Amino acid sequence: QVQLVESGGGLVQPGGSLRLSCAASGSIFSIATMGWYRQAPGKQRELVAAITTSGSTNYADSVKGRFTISRDNAKNTVYLQMNSLKPEDTAVYYCAASVTIRYSSSTWDYWGQGTQVTVSS
Repeated sequence: QVQLVESGGGLVQPGGSLRLSCAASGSIFSIATMGWYRQAPGKQRELVAAITTSGSTNYADSVKGRFTISRDNAKNTVYLQMNSLKPEDTAVYYCAASVTIRYSSSTWDYWGQGTQVTVSS
């Protein structure tokens, strides 16, 4: 019913920048919180940043001051601008969204398929 498609990952040198995008489509009535998570090899998935419909944001301490989350509600899209990237930012990045389905009062959490970000020289 709902699909989240991420783009923008890749290989970047330390200190570089990347911008991730995640577009939601399908039977969407509304989207509450949207966020980005990441999972590095051998580690648990962790929250990177989240943003509410009104624009309130929350960041992991490890990315504060370097990453910026934003969203375009008209396009059902969330972005993650990543600056000053470090090797420890290397991970698969997943977007997530809390979606209320059209013609339904049900709200479900959906996940994207993930996009690889590798920070290496």
